[in-house]
Amino acid sequence: MLALHGILHDKPESALILFRYLTREVLLTMAAVTGILLLVIMGSRFIRYFGSAAEGDIPVTILGNLMLFHLPGFLELILPLAFFLGILLAYGQLYMNSEITVMVACGISPSRLLRVTLLPAAVVAVLVGLCSLWLTPAGALHNAVTLEEQRSRLDVSLLSPGRFQDFGGGRTAYIGSFSDDDTLMQDVFVHQQGRRGDNFVHNYVTRAQRGYQETSPQTGSRFLVLEEGERYGVTPGRQEAEHLAFERYTLRLGLSRDRRELDSLEYASTVELWHDDNPRAQAQWQWRAGLPLMVFVLALIAQPLSRVNPRQGRFAKLLPAVFLYVAYLSLLLAVVDAVGSGTWPIEAGVWPVHAVFLLVGLGLLWHSQRKGMR
Repeated sequence: MLALHGILHDKPESALILFRYLTREVLLTMAAVTGILLLVIMGSRFIRYFGSAAEGDIPVTILGNLMLFHLPGFLELILPLAFFLGILLAYGQLYMNSEITVMVACGISPSRLLRVTLLPAAVVAVLVGLCSLWLTPAGALHNAVTLEEQRSRLDVSLLSPGRFQDFGGGRTAYIGSFSDDDTLMQDVFVHQQGRRGDNFVHNYVTRAQRGYQETSPQTGSRFLVLEEGERYGVTPGRQEAEHLAFERYTLRLGLSRDRRELDSLEYASTVELWHDDNPRAQAQWQWRAGLPLMVFVLALIAQPLSRVNPRQGRFAKLLPAVFLYVAYLSLLLAVVDAVGSGTWPIEAGVWPVHAVFLLVGLGLLWHSQRKGMR
């Protein structure tokens, strides 16, 4: 405490040391909160993708790529909350240790403390702006295109060489290897069960030197085309067997899945949304542009809420602060939906919500100063 008192009286260096000290405390706390929230959210999304991979809907090899491009979408929502909690917890600890009390006693005004807080807020706002205005829509488009490509590919494209795997329809396949462009299969083995009119279960084993996949442009049906092989058909309990040698044999896999539209406003660039007069496009643009502004408003709210009595503990105002954040975000989302549906004027948009909570922050700051933070 005495060292802090001496530093604050060293005018040439006190401002820089104070800035570094407070910024370090806030950013370290924010980084810890961001890591925890990111781990929870990304873990939940990874479990969903892993379930799809286990069911054969997507290959395991693209999971890391999908999670990487989802990261900006997670950060644009996590960083404002993490910075908000970072200020609350870091400054709350400083109040618990009476360090801010010493700063105020040595002439550090609340307005100066607020300016110090807004400097890291500007850095966080820039990061949030990069995510919301550019990286998130680009990442969402990339993941949508990747998943659409996987959905449009045939079922056997998900098979791995050197393994017996089920690919739907009661079929089990083994593929020795793929060509360099993954379009031609070598040493193909397919086992399939089926019933005939005699109601007996028949087993069909097909072996071919190579195979490939194709889709009929007329019907959308998917086929596995095998070349230079043999097909055997046997029935348990019977002594006869079928044998067929072929140069080209075609197995129908099923109908092509409907392609999903990729023209959603979620994937549109911010410039395209700016020039689009559609209410939903304007709502999406205002949502993206409002997230960096949200960082400054939350910083203004968090500073007075962080002021706690040492006997109360640093978490005394954490619950009401979280409720205030939830109300802010919920009201913002509700207005975005109202603008998109046309029930709220585009000209007003989401900006009144930011203005209301800006006034809340100013009111809390005035009330905190009025109670003695001078």
